[in-house]
Amino acid sequence: MIDLDHAQEQILESLRTNLREKNLLNLPKKAFVADILQDIKTKKQVKERGFKISALVRKLSKVSQEVKPQVSFKNVGTVQHIGNGVATLSGLPSVQLEELVTFPNGVQGMVLNLDRKHVDVILLGADQGIRGGDLTLATGKRLSVPVGVQFLGRVIGPMGKPLDELGPIIPSEYRFIERIAPGVIERAPVNEPLYSGTKIIDALIPLGRGQRELILGDRQTGKTTLALDTILSQRGTDVKCIYVAISQKKTSVINAINILKKGRVMGQTTVIIASPDDPPALRYLAPYVGVTLAEFLLDQGTDVLIVYDDLSKHADSYRELSLLLRRPPGREAYPGDIFYLHSRLLERACKLSEAHSGGSITALPIVTTQKGNISGYIPTNLISITDGQIMLDTDLFNKGEKPAIDIGRSVSRVGGAAQEDAMKLMVGALKLELSQYEEVARFARFGTEVNEATQRQIARGMRLQKLLGQNPHEPVSMVDQVILFFALTRDYMDGVAVEDILRFSHDLIVHAHTQEVQLIDSIKYHRALDEALIEDMHTMLGEFVARWQKMERGEK
Repeated sequence: MIDLDHAQEQILESLRTNLREKNLLNLPKKAFVADILQDIKTKKQVKERGFKISALVRKLSKVSQEVKPQVSFKNVGTVQHIGNGVATLSGLPSVQLEELVTFPNGVQGMVLNLDRKHVDVILLGADQGIRGGDLTLATGKRLSVPVGVQFLGRVIGPMGKPLDELGPIIPSEYRFIERIAPGVIERAPVNEPLYSGTKIIDALIPLGRGQRELILGDRQTGKTTLALDTILSQRGTDVKCIYVAISQKKTSVINAINILKKGRVMGQTTVIIASPDDPPALRYLAPYVGVTLAEFLLDQGTDVLIVYDDLSKHADSYRELSLLLRRPPGREAYPGDIFYLHSRLLERACKLSEAHSGGSITALPIVTTQKGNISGYIPTNLISITDGQIMLDTDLFNKGEKPAIDIGRSVSRVGGAAQEDAMKLMVGALKLELSQYEEVARFARFGTEVNEATQRQIARGMRLQKLLGQNPHEPVSMVDQVILFFALTRDYMDGVAVEDILRFSHDLIVHAHTQEVQLIDSIKYHRALDEALIEDMHTMLGEFVARWQKMERGEK
């Protein structure tokens, strides 16, 4: 093995020597290397590296010549203090009131206070993740919210985000939440009725489209029920409804939504919810978001009904924000501009002239009183702003009189002009009769002897009061009310016992809708009572009363 290895090594060494000393392939070294490189370039199509670099340099040079140098300035600030839904910032030298500011966690805030050395911002979201020293950026934009007819039938939050799990909403446009109310030239007188479905309101405290009617009373006296009944009575009409729930319990809001769905008006209603656990900024902004959506519908020529439930809690939210912003407190610790807070909101409810779309916004603000005291700060403010008020009385409610409306302290200043002729003819003297009955009944309770005329007056008043009673969420149409009040004022109910008035009324309406369809249609479309129609009603009521009394006596 050693000899073979030695012989192999000698042969290899001899071959190396011959290759070094003799050019066996007969090729120049440089030419051989050049041929190999050329062959590689040809077969693999590899470009020279120097060509790549030069092309890149030319491209960069061309782009750099086209770029114009510019300097951008950004309005930035620093978080000094954060908490309770309010942030205090330094910097932001060019920021304006109501401008949006963006925080590092993506939450936006709205500037509500400007000082020489700092800016106060209300947060439109949670403050988790925001710390002192964080940089903020001014956007240069005011707060705007999405609006559109697509929001009808939906439940949304204060910023327009859907809460009902029915999918996203594609808005028609975005609008600023603050807008100057229409001027006098653009408006028209209130001349169209808006029926609440509550007999005592439609008869004695009538509402008109474009009116602002305050509903006030103590807790648990039926304020929200009146507002929901008004929405329910719009079923089958062209009126669109918006219900703004401000700091209401979630169970109450869910109950209200279920009532609207059961009454089949949810399709023409938008519910805006600002929960008690939302930041105070969202509770403060919720009514303005609602009226902004209403104004979009108004510009389309639509009649809109908006309910604010309730503005007492809205005022409390604004007071909370103002105290956090270190604004000087005034009466009942409210800030000095609390009146302007609600006046600029309710002034946007109006009736426009035909030259400006002809639509209307009817506002029903709700406010809570303490022990029936209407001289509180917020109630007196709203009474002076609105066109009338519906006062609910706790004593009447506890007696079982529902709706518990105090006629003596309730008024509608503009709705009477919009009342239908048929209704106006029927209820012209009812309010006076009811007031006189209460006066006379007060003496009769103490055993005072009264003459026969006074006894008839008391009996009529008792029947009227019973007729005006109504179960919640059972609105009565205008036609039905005309028939009922006609029967009362023309003495057709005098022979009916007081405790049977509601049953008599129900049977009368059922009879009219089943046996006197033509009469119903005539009242519905003529909206007034001529002599022929009055004669037909007398005939119908005479026959019905005779038949009803026979049935009561058990006769066939």
